[in-house]
Amino acid sequence: MSYIEETLQEVHEKCNAEPEFLQSVTETLRSLQPVIDEHPKYRRYAVLERLTEPDRMIMFRVGWVDEKGVYHVNRGYRVQFNNAIGPYKGGLRFHPSLNLAIVKFLSFEQTFKNALTTLPMGGGKGGSDFDPKGRTDEEVMRFCQSFMTEFARYIGPDMDVPAGDIGVGKREIGYLFGQYKKITSQFNGVITGKDSNWGGSLMRPEATGYGTVYFAEEMLEKHKDSLEGKVCLVSGSGNVAQFTVKKLIQLGAKVVAMSDSGGTVYDKEGINEEKLAFVMDLKNKRRGRISEYADKFAGAEFLEDKSPWAIPCDCAFPCATQNEIELEDAKTLVENGCRLLCEGANMPLAAEAVNLLLEKKVLYGPGKAANAGGVATSGLEMAQNAQHLSWTREEVAHRLHDIMKSIHELVSETAEQYGRPHDYVMGANIAGFVKVADAMIDQGIV
Repeated sequence: MSYIEETLQEVHEKCNAEPEFLQSVTETLRSLQPVIDEHPKYRRYAVLERLTEPDRMIMFRVGWVDEKGVYHVNRGYRVQFNNAIGPYKGGLRFHPSLNLAIVKFLSFEQTFKNALTTLPMGGGKGGSDFDPKGRTDEEVMRFCQSFMTEFARYIGPDMDVPAGDIGVGKREIGYLFGQYKKITSQFNGVITGKDSNWGGSLMRPEATGYGTVYFAEEMLEKHKDSLEGKVCLVSGSGNVAQFTVKKLIQLGAKVVAMSDSGGTVYDKEGINEEKLAFVMDLKNKRRGRISEYADKFAGAEFLEDKSPWAIPCDCAFPCATQNEIELEDAKTLVENGCRLLCEGANMPLAAEAVNLLLEKKVLYGPGKAANAGGVATSGLEMAQNAQHLSWTREEVAHRLHDIMKSIHELVSETAEQYGRPHDYVMGANIAGFVKVADAMIDQGIV
């Protein structure tokens, strides 16, 4: 049995109740076969065993009281996976579906994603099963303050730097940072995604969506093509989806679908800047449902409880959540002419769907490379905080674009080096792995 299969067997035995983590580890490790064969040192230093075991997993109780005086108890999580190349870095997610297995897979993926950014950041992820949906600002504040009262002891600007994720936007970041500041009496770069008025970076809200489109643009350019005129599907309607759509519009693409948990809105005429502004107001301020889009704009159709993937397209951008595209969805996309899929979300494709896209030669940008623009700009925010500076929008935008070009170049060259040109899964996994694994070996068994 190979070293990779031995490691996978051990991981499956220990983590058989963690399907998302097992999916992520299996996909990653099996793509590393060429580099493991080439470099025996990784087995000698037990790198795979160490890399698939997080440094620590933290779980804690979060008690809070709602506006009616009712007591609630939620769980808080933080998995600090690997800090071989820098402090732990990764978002906090507030969603009722969140559990330790999901946090663990996200932090494992984050380790490789952060390594690809060229910035010194390790991998971590966290959050809570708290649902901010339907809660008042005051209730969200109370929860965030209770969460941070426990969480503050595990983080710091040179130890672990959380950020936002699903359910954690500028509002939540503000409440979390305020409580951290009160507890520690320190104003530092402990959290990213802050408002630009008090230490945040310009371009951070746009970064993940813009970066995903930049990566797609590089993939197409390598094939002498562009996004101009391409019909595109975008799932989700939150921050990542909104700015993915915005950049696609700017580059001349035609976006015809967005979605939320209630269904998909299909606008065959295309979502323009005016329509996107309505979606951003709907989702960011009024916290409404995407179905209202079809009520507002004639010709738009709302597909209740449906995903966008049955709609014919040239390019697809899943920007909602993990495993939103199953094998049958991928088959439909291919049959309907999809030529590129670029992940704005983390692991939005089931393993079988990924394999199908690779088999059918669809250009596929895996999330750990394609959506790394968000954490890269968080890294830029950390740099600004450390220097007590604030860069201009143009400077941050330029750095973000350069980082995404560098990630594409590194991933593409790595895939070609190991005889799998255009296999961005293998390229991303090997490039991220080598950087982290070599740092682990350099630092000894710790």
